[in-house]
Amino acid sequence: MEVKVCTQCKRLFNYLSGPPICPSCKDKLEEKFLEVKLYIQENPHDGISEVAKANEVQTSQIRRWIREERLAFSDESGIGIDCESCGKTIKTGRLCQACKDKLLNNVSTMYKTNESIVEKRHKEAAKMRFLDKQDK
Repeated sequence: MEVKVCTQCKRLFNYLSGPPICPSCKDKLEEKFLEVKLYIQENPHDGISEVAKANEVQTSQIRRWIREERLAFSDESGIGIDCESCGKTIKTGRLCQACKDKLLNNVSTMYKTNESIVEKRHKEAAKMRFLDKQDK
């Protein structure tokens, strides 16, 4: 365990994982998240700045929740963020579906390529070898 200073309230706490905030600040942040989620359900056409102002939350925190896929917006909502790969407007997450599919395809292709290399090495290692005897 590591002792850190909370970035919100500046108190010391035992840090385990996640953002460097103490448990009480984490609880307060979770309460704010629930307030924002309820507000968005009741006001689906409000933008990020209106949601932030009404709930006294920074827009960067709302964007972080969207990137973490904790918040998602309907298609008729005006709220959207950019895909980190191609820049297309999306409603939640980091990547649009096309970029997710492309990344998944690249990873699976890479895995298959690495798998075949490993298989070749394994087959070569499994061969029987003989020592040459040199008579003098």
